[in-house]
Amino acid sequence: MISTKLDFPSLSVAIPTYNESADIERVIRGFLSTQYPNLKEIFVADGDSTDGTQEIVRKISIEDSRVKLINNPLKVQSAGLNLMLDKCSGDIFLRADAHSDYAPDYIEKCVEALLESKALNVGGAQRFVAKTPFQAGIALASKTFLGSGGAKYRNPKYNGYADTVYLGCFWRKILQTLTGYCIEATPNEDSELNIRLKKYTFDLEQTKNQEPELNQSLQNTNNQAIYVSSKIQVWYYPRTNWKSLWIQYFKYGRGRYLTSTKHSNQLQLRGKLPFFVLSMTILMAFIDLFFPQLRLPIIEFIPLGILFPFMESLRVNWKYRSNFKDEFWRGSEEEIPSFLSRWFFCGVTLLTMPIAHFSGYTYQLFRHRVLRVDGW
Repeated sequence: MISTKLDFPSLSVAIPTYNESADIERVIRGFLSTQYPNLKEIFVADGDSTDGTQEIVRKISIEDSRVKLINNPLKVQSAGLNLMLDKCSGDIFLRADAHSDYAPDYIEKCVEALLESKALNVGGAQRFVAKTPFQAGIALASKTFLGSGGAKYRNPKYNGYADTVYLGCFWRKILQTLTGYCIEATPNEDSELNIRLKKYTFDLEQTKNQEPELNQSLQNTNNQAIYVSSKIQVWYYPRTNWKSLWIQYFKYGRGRYLTSTKHSNQLQLRGKLPFFVLSMTILMAFIDLFFPQLRLPIIEFIPLGILFPFMESLRVNWKYRSNFKDEFWRGSEEEIPSFLSRWFFCGVTLLTMPIAHFSGYTYQLFRHRVLRVDGW
């Protein structure tokens, strides 16, 4: 536990924003009210918002000089994070999000985990909550393997090392050594950065142990660069409609492909899955085209592919039917969505996410391999 003055490294909070007027004041004031004694500054990098976000931040900055607004002309999170990383002076760089809720002790628990775990990046589980029926469907979908891919940072009870975390808390100098976030991997910049953090840790271990056998053993194990703590509590509000969910996962797919071209041997199974699905789909299509006598059941797979997400939605909705209100719902009690509504939107979500992700991955692959266009 943190106990003495020497145990409190200075800390900078970094919040990238674009049209976040509904939430930005709540988030900033929440961090300003922290009991952590060495909060040095709160940066907001805004991508030219048109809804008054910048005016809200300026108003708070007049009240408290620790709040600082900077312009993010590229309008992407990774670029804004790099701008804040370049300007901040805290020992610790804490990434935050404008559409999330944070526990009152969020900063303290992040610092404790960073000091105690000896990791380079720490964070908590991504807990999904909702204020609308569509958000409720996404929140419930996050509790399934189809919705989470088995990621450890989606499990609120998990404590231990992982391949990534939600948001992140880092040592500033190490981030600067690694030149911050990769803009080309947007919006997969978190996963791409964590791959480099793990490689950085492995390289450090390699310099300590020159024996080839030990180096190979280290390479084959999950090193201790990224740590998830159940004590770090943060709640995420997902997209509010189908179109924005599709765009989000389409971009995730594009970013995942760009990350795969840069770190092909470092991706986890869920990162390699889109390429596997794409390869198998093309293979089956060619086999069916040139060998129709085999009668591959490609057409029959379509209704099954649609039915399965809704069956999984029924399972997860039934599982959480009694504690949905306590675990997921942040809206008014009068507006709690019905079981049927939650089932439908959860099924739509489970159907949309893999298709949108796969489409984005395929689109980026086509741009890169066929059109010979690098990046976005």
